[in-house]
Amino acid sequence: MKLVLEIITPLKVVLSEEVDELTIPTIDGEISILPNHVNLLTKVTPGEMVIKKGSHSDLFAITGGFLEVLNNHVNVLADYAIHAEDIEIAKVEEAKERAQKAMKEKLTEEDFRVANAELAKSLLQLKVARRRKVRT
Repeated sequence: MKLVLEIITPLKVVLSEEVDELTIPTIDGEISILPNHVNLLTKVTPGEMVIKKGSHSDLFAITGGFLEVLNNHVNVLADYAIHAEDIEIAKVEEAKERAQKAMKEKLTEEDFRVANAELAKSLLQLKVARRRKVRT
């Protein structure tokens, strides 16, 4: 038996396929979802998401959202999610530098929050991309 997994962001469906296992960060800690998991609705926190299909694992960076498990259907409604293979390290490094520079400038509270969120997103992507390289 498999899980039917859908990862959806406000911009697109990131993934829609059958998988064997999903490990994802939640407000209660990292959890793994296997077939026949109890129905669940929980908040997802920023971190690394691992999807297993057979002996293959895929890494994703996720910035938050919600997880719903219902009768072997798993929906991840994510603020932002990206496959480790799709992370362009050079672009992420540039975004990190822009965010760090913006945070040093005199900003409004809202601009500071946006820059801080961008910095956190960049650092997460770099972490996931580097872990992928180590695994390969």
